[in-house]
Amino acid sequence: MKRPILIIFLVLLFDQTLKFWIKTNMYLGQEFHIAGDWFIIHFTENNGMAFGMEFAGEFGKLFLSVFRIIAVCGIGWYLNHLVKHKAHYMLVTAIALIFAGAMGNILDSTFYGMIFSASDFQLAQLFPPEGGYSSFLHGKVVDMFYFPVLKGNFPDWMPIWGGEYFIFFRPVFNIADSSISIGVGLIIFFQSIIFREKKDEVSETNNQIPVSEV
Repeated sequence: MKRPILIIFLVLLFDQTLKFWIKTNMYLGQEFHIAGDWFIIHFTENNGMAFGMEFAGEFGKLFLSVFRIIAVCGIGWYLNHLVKHKAHYMLVTAIALIFAGAMGNILDSTFYGMIFSASDFQLAQLFPPEGGYSSFLHGKVVDMFYFPVLKGNFPDWMPIWGGEYFIFFRPVFNIADSSISIGVGLIIFFQSIIFREKKDEVSETNNQIPVSEV
């Protein structure tokens, strides 16, 4: 159990430390160019899902916050189940990353509205005397990583988007989003190894059943 606990701790530590720094040292929309125009620290906040996607206003925000909490409880239960049954270490690592990423964004949406002042045209204050910018479960998720690696226009002959301007990669994201994406990527990339081991265990169990019981 030490490995997944360490993964979760480190992801949450780096995620929340960076978000606290961004909130208290940058105002909304401010940015720093780390590597030219393709790696930028750009402070933005969103009410919705990963990578800045939005969902159905205030009701949608409340729904997503509650859904995240329910989902992370389910993921936590599944992670504990995998550890107890000695699942493949790669699957345990992947689920731990997904759990940590989900937890990171839950902390934002659950508590940030109560503990921070707004970041519009000013640096946010932690625990402001007048209270935070929002209420419980209505906080905004802090994003900062922006990689506009490619910019240009689609060819005119292309259907639908012909001639339109594009940026790749447009979404702004955070460490928690990255943790979730890496976890999902590990499952997809190593699925043959992870699930082959499970099939082998099932086959071995079936082979051990006495003929008289079949």
